[in-house]
Amino acid sequence: MRTATKIGTALLCTAAAVTAAVIPATAATGPAPKAVSAVSTTGTVLVDCAGQARTQPDTYLLACGDGNNYLTGIQWTAWTADSATATATDNANDCKPDCADGRFHTYPVTVTFDQPRTRAGQTGSPSYGHVTVHYTGDRPAGVPATVSVPLPALPA
Repeated sequence: MRTATKIGTALLCTAAAVTAAVIPATAATGPAPKAVSAVSTTGTVLVDCAGQARTQPDTYLLACGDGNNYLTGIQWTAWTADSATATATDNANDCKPDCADGRFHTYPVTVTFDQPRTRAGQTGSPSYGHVTVHYTGDRPAGVPATVSVPLPALPA
């Protein structure tokens, strides 16, 4: 149960990690997100851990602080001004016996990015401010079927 608590805590504390500092993970165990050609013309973007605006990336790092949770194989089903939805694979470290020596396990998920926002005085694209990850099959022990957290904003 202790490991499950670590994974659940890591997922739920993503908000604290990404709002404390929008920097690349120092333990970059997951692949870095890359930009993919936009299918939509909405202009709303997704901000990655490096503070870069992305449109429809095929990977996305959820745990900016330690890299212990990230999405791969993202297949976008919608990308609008208000929200973006996709199916993906969640890659979560089991942190057994600790996160440095743990193994990554994969889980099917659906993800929704929503709550677009702009900074005061910002010009350009708004960014999605929130992500909801819903496990559609197996999930890490002790982690709820649905996890929702805020996302980083574009740096000033």
